[in-house]
Amino acid sequence: MIDIIPAIEIKSGADDAVSAFNEFHRTLAAFRETNDERLNQLESRLASDVVTEEKLVRIDAAVEDTRRRMDRMLLEKARPPLAGAERHDNPVAREHKAAFRSYMRTGEVGALKTLEEKALSAGSGPDGGYLVPIPAEREILRRMANISPLRARASVREISTSTYKKAVASTGPAAGWVGEADGRPQTGSQRIVDLTFPAMELYAMPAATQTLLDDAAVDIEQWIADEIDTVFAEQEGAAFINGDGVKKPMGFLAYPKSTVAAWSWGKTAYLPTGVAGAFAATAPADILFDLIYGLRAGYRQNARFIMNRRTQAQLRKFKTAAGEYLWQPPASLGASATLLNFPVAESEDMPDIALDSHAIAFGDFQRGYLVVDRLGIRILRDPFTTKPYVLFYTTKRVGGGIQDFDAIKLLKFGVA
Repeated sequence: MIDIIPAIEIKSGADDAVSAFNEFHRTLAAFRETNDERLNQLESRLASDVVTEEKLVRIDAAVEDTRRRMDRMLLEKARPPLAGAERHDNPVAREHKAAFRSYMRTGEVGALKTLEEKALSAGSGPDGGYLVPIPAEREILRRMANISPLRARASVREISTSTYKKAVASTGPAAGWVGEADGRPQTGSQRIVDLTFPAMELYAMPAATQTLLDDAAVDIEQWIADEIDTVFAEQEGAAFINGDGVKKPMGFLAYPKSTVAAWSWGKTAYLPTGVAGAFAATAPADILFDLIYGLRAGYRQNARFIMNRRTQAQLRKFKTAAGEYLWQPPASLGASATLLNFPVAESEDMPDIALDSHAIAFGDFQRGYLVVDRLGIRILRDPFTTKPYVLFYTTKRVGGGIQDFDAIKLLKFGVA
């Protein structure tokens, strides 16, 4: 077994985010040192040492382990208790909160029905459940944005209907210069298209014992948020990337695709690497520059890469002709890694590098992708189906799709 230098050992007992951040940088430094050694061996012997290759693989795994631990600490740190919002609630919100807690603990719906009669829009019995109080709903959505790579970077719209429609100009209006006394001929008409984003139903069904519900020290809203935020974020995050639009949002990888030269509205454009299932053997990073500058300047200002961790691990080895690494670690705790000075968002739902896969996306996702949230997270209490457990059928409606097809470009690992 090959020993890794002590500087990169993982301290299983460490739970401090700052310590993990520093450890990540030490581990990455060891990774780069070993990779440099491997590259030197390739230049001098046309083959790298097996021991060096094995060491590099182990250090790479250590880098990933440290990064995941650091991300997990940051996520936990970003989860303040829901009770903090209670101080700012108005009397109506406090009444809704108390009625909701009574419903969750005992199944008593009288108080929620009274709120309905007052037309406070707090309950929703006919729709199959009752709405989570607004502070709790906002906190759940905020937590989901911390977990879901695309929700945090896309445009988000809240709606009260089942569908959001948006009129978009797919071609700009014609224009021209004229003199003060010249005639003004009619310009070409602007082409307007309607984009429709239906809100699909996403559900989870956490279970609780009656003992948990009877415990007055347990914050029911906090418990629900802890149970559903991660599973909701993972499900919608996968749909925002690969969803086919059938009972789920339309992912940006599911739209028709074309080369940049043949691009038209309604398609996502891609650049091929020129090699089946891989980067080019010579100057492999050049295609990344082509991808970046294939995006118009107006979109490039807020652009970022999206890829999975395996693709990112491969890019960590790329260097410039001057010997500088293209991939750079986060400069501070909570910041993003960068590739060619553009932030990198990691999503495990992006495909691996393989034949004709679109493993890397680059673009301004705030302008390019729209997430639609229907107001309200509903909960239906079910004490009968799996006695003695109480199920909480929790639903939210969410949709999504591309709103600007010119804002996102893909890298295809294929010949053409």
